[in-house]
Amino acid sequence: MRKPSLATVAVLATAALLGFTAQPVQAGHDHGKTLRSAAPRDLRVGSAVAGGGHHVDQPYPDPFPNDKQYRKVLAREFSSVSPENQMKWEFIHPERYRYNFGPADAIVKFARQHGQAVRGHTLLWHSQNPAWLTEGTFTKAELRQILKSHIYTVVGRYRGQIHQWDVANEIFNENGEYRQENIFIRELGPGIVADAFRWAHQADPRAQLFLNDYGVDWPGTKVDAYEALAKELLAAKVPLHGFASQAHLSMRYGAPDQLGAVLQRFDDLGLYTAITELDVRMDLPEGGVPTAEQLATQARYYRTVLDACLAVDDCNSFTIWGFTDKYSWVPVFFPAEGAATVMWDDFTRKPAYFALREGLAQARRR
Repeated sequence: MRKPSLATVAVLATAALLGFTAQPVQAGHDHGKTLRSAAPRDLRVGSAVAGGGHHVDQPYPDPFPNDKQYRKVLAREFSSVSPENQMKWEFIHPERYRYNFGPADAIVKFARQHGQAVRGHTLLWHSQNPAWLTEGTFTKAELRQILKSHIYTVVGRYRGQIHQWDVANEIFNENGEYRQENIFIRELGPGIVADAFRWAHQADPRAQLFLNDYGVDWPGTKVDAYEALAKELLAAKVPLHGFASQAHLSMRYGAPDQLGAVLQRFDDLGLYTAITELDVRMDLPEGGVPTAEQLATQARYYRTVLDACLAVDDCNSFTIWGFTDKYSWVPVFFPAEGAATVMWDDFTRKPAYFALREGLAQARRR
């Protein structure tokens, strides 16, 4: 998206609507005021690292290795990074007996160089799986061994270098039933979820292992299903350490003002909680430039999610799903919506950025 020519005025006007002070800052001129520097010491603030997925089909080079300014902002602003697609099955395990570790290795190296944690994403998911897996003919024993080998190989390669893993991703439908699109759950049964956690823990005993899903920002059937599963896994001594809300939000719906209560339910079970994939998309006016009111609403949604995390003792990781509209997944998958991140294409900061930074700073001062 092209940055509005009156971006400075828009940011200040929106900040006034929200009741906080903000000055638009160009990329490279942060004056020491960044998200990672503002955050409380016990909270990692992260971003997805753009690459793979829809980016392969876009008219630009792979963002992470080719956009120097992007990497500069990524290093400056965030204390945690998540591979957007580079650790998903179809990219890291494109053939049954071949792995493609190069892109993921580069992210892990980058994080180490810049003092950042890494969130691994993801090990057991119904989507973005390679054709050799989804179209293959395997016995149940073979399929089980394929998953076990994948987890051992991928998690083991990054042993000691990954802070958290999204082990089981989007395993429930909205009605709380297991997704039958997940080849491993469909063919091997729900018990494979516990096995995936056990194998991941064996491969890296230090990593925190998470359940992760969208649509769990309000109480409901899906949240109930995850709470029941978490209790079941914990009772069976399965190494489950956390529950995460992706928080892919749309301004077509209300702000998730009950998210804190959802996270607290899992905190009460002794689990860590996290926000893992936050963005806030909107319907754009003709011309593609959000209004000041839209930017104010977006900032309020971002701040609502942050406040929910900050209100829970063991919400220790807060990740946005990309920080610039230049590389956002949203317009590709939701053509009528966009402008979902905290920065414009040229890395100028939106009101949502300042809302987050001020919220982090306030929490740090407490």
